[in-house]
Amino acid sequence: MIVFYAMLAAVGLGMAWLATSIRVVKQFERGVVFRFGRVIPAIRGPGLALLVPIADRLQKVNMQIITMPVPAQDGITRDNVTVRVDAVVYFSVVDPVRVAVDVQDYVSAIGQVAQTSLRSIIGKSDLDDLLSNREQLNQGLELMIDSPALGWGVHIDRVEIKDVALPESMKRSMSRQAEAERERRARVITADGELRASAKLSQAAEVMAEHPAALQLRLLQTVVEVAAEKNSTLVLPFPVELLRFLERATPSEIDRPAGAAVTPSDPAPSTDNGMSVPRTPHIPDVRDADQATPVGGRSTR
Repeated sequence: MIVFYAMLAAVGLGMAWLATSIRVVKQFERGVVFRFGRVIPAIRGPGLALLVPIADRLQKVNMQIITMPVPAQDGITRDNVTVRVDAVVYFSVVDPVRVAVDVQDYVSAIGQVAQTSLRSIIGKSDLDDLLSNREQLNQGLELMIDSPALGWGVHIDRVEIKDVALPESMKRSMSRQAEAERERRARVITADGELRASAKLSQAAEVMAEHPAALQLRLLQTVVEVAAEKNSTLVLPFPVELLRFLERATPSEIDRPAGAAVTPSDPAPSTDNGMSVPRTPHIPDVRDADQATPVGGRSTR
């Protein structure tokens, strides 16, 4: 019976020893062993880690990439504009021993360095750089945070500026500036179009000057385009060239009948361009028809 109890006590002591000497290290972790307070250079990898009871203490270090948002920081840019900027930092542990020994809380330390570096970047940059040149600012911020972090066994993978908050007055000023810039571009485009159109119109005028009939064709084309709407009154000017054509097409005095000839004493009226207009034949008055022609000094009435 005593032997049985002794065996049970031995088994219990063995189980207690295993419980205190065996640790499980996960795949994304690394184990740092402290033996009587001194760190052992050998890093325990994932799996079972055997420890010396009472003498060894195991500290696990997470090797995953940690995403840490940086609180929004108020600052004044180099061109004296008040802004509010926030960012995010991605970092991971590369040296578990230095993380466990050199710094007490490396996550908090990285956060404080990120905030001070972000304020420094705001003061060194212009507003235009914060809004449009963020890639360069992200690289500069990453270098500023990575410099002290390397001494702690931490590597900064990436730093991104998330948002830049501007005052309302600055937003209105920027909107007015953008509107003025768009209006300037529109005016330049309109002026360039008018310049090109004037060059083409000059060439068209030269062609029409060489061929007068082209001007009439253009006039008729314009009339057709206006008349297609059918909702307006069209006033068509009478071209002078058509009058000249009619003057050339008018028959001469030789071709006219004898009764229609015009006496030299009473010339036919003419227009301003020299074209003669035929006179209207004289119609006798009715009162003359009532009187008879006198014969031999007597009236026949």
